[in-house]
Order: sequence, then structure tokens, then C-alpha cells
Amino acid sequence: MITVKTDSEIELMRQSGVIVGDALREVEKYVRPGVSTMELNSIVEDVIRSAGAIPSFLNYNGFPAASCISVDDVVVHGFPSLRVLKEGEIVSIDVGAVKNGFHGDAARTFAVGKISESKQRLIDVTKQSFFEGVKFVKEGGRLGDVSHAIQSYVNKFGFGIVREMVGHGIGKHLHEDPQVPNYGVAGTGFTLKKGYALAIEPMITLGDYHIRIDSDGWTCRTIDGSPAAHYENTVVITSKGVEILTL
Repeated sequence: MITVKTDSEIELMRQSGVIVGDALREVEKYVRPGVSTMELNSIVEDVIRSAGAIPSFLNYNGFPAASCISVDDVVVHGFPSLRVLKEGEIVSIDVGAVKNGFHGDAARTFAVGKISESKQRLIDVTKQSFFEGVKFVKEGGRLGDVSHAIQSYVNKFGFGIVREMVGHGIGKHLHEDPQVPNYGVAGTGFTLKKGYALAIEPMITLGDYHIRIDSDGWTCRTIDGSPAAHYENTVVITSKGVEILTL
């Protein structure tokens, strides 16, 4: 069931969203060759806790860290570790925070030093595909319109769109109904209503879209080893239109 957020609940979600956005801006400053993903995770956790919030991901179904940090061919759900970032890699950082009982969730992919043109294009297309989808987040619209807009934009560049991992509703729970695929048919799906809150998150690959899960049960990577990018924000439909809470 999709839960409708009241104006007061949306205000609480704004607070969580600001914290998530702040954490991503802060951690971006430290993304460089020679830094470990565990160090980046510590920065994220410090920002969240300093704001009086709790990391949404820590211990969520057993996840061991405050953020998901995914390098190159890892699409999502990478574990922070002592692994050191290398020049030319890309790293996706997914952050969630809960404050006053409501969650915010967002992700960005960053360049580690100088990267190839193809990797930069992947990052740029993934980000823009989110904004193409958000154009269709409005009261009376259809969820399939959002998914179709993302897919149509990505398809122009020949990149892969991960099928098994999708966006989701969000609010009192990190993951709520509905699922928000990054592919779909226009004019189908749920009718969007004021008070709906969604985490829209294109996960795009430079090569084939098929994925596998590592033996840790979490780490999701491309089967063909191609790099992947991830861009996510929490959005809500208000009386004034769509509002992005995690920028």
C-alpha cells in the first residue's frame, strides 16, 4: 500500500533530506586516489550523527555500514572497507538518514581523479536520466511515465539499465511501496498523488545490464565487469508540484 504523507510529515522528510544532501556534499570533498572506502563511510556517518540523525542503512537487514560505497563494476550495496580508491575509477556513494521517524535517501557517482570520457559520459547520463524522469512526477501522472522517461533517455546513449534493482517509496520506512523501475511503459502504473514520496534512482551500466550478487549477499556488480553509475534523490509531490528533498 502506498502511504500518503501529510504536510507535517513532508516537513520532517525535508529535514532528513537536507542531512543526506549535506553528507554527500561533504564526502565528495574527500573522494580522491589513496582514500579508503571505509574513510569515506566514516565521513558520511559523522555528518549524519552530528545532525542528530541515524544512518538508515546501518544494520538494515544486517548491512554493516552507514553508507553503500560501490566502485567501478559494483552497481550498488558495496561494503565500505580498507580498499583504497585508484585514479581513473568511479565510486557510487548511497546515503540514508532517519530523523524524527522519517527517512531520506540519495546517491551520487563521483570520479576518482581523472577518468575516461566514457565513464564521465556514464555519470552525466545517469544523473540527467533522473531529471528526465522527475519531469513526470506530478499529481495525476502515471508511474510508468517516470520510468519510461528514464529509459528513453538512457537508450539514446546505448547504456544498460539494471532491471533487478529499482527505486521505491520512502517515509517512515526506508523502503515502501511502490517499486519505481528505471524502465517501463508510458501511461501505465499507479496514478501519482499529492503526498507520495519516492526514491528515484537510475542505476546505469556502460555495458550489459545483467548483474550478480557476491557471496556476501549484498554486493551487486555487473556480470560483464563494465562500470556502473547511480544517481538518486528522494522526491515528494506537494500542492506546488514535485520537490526534491536531497539536493
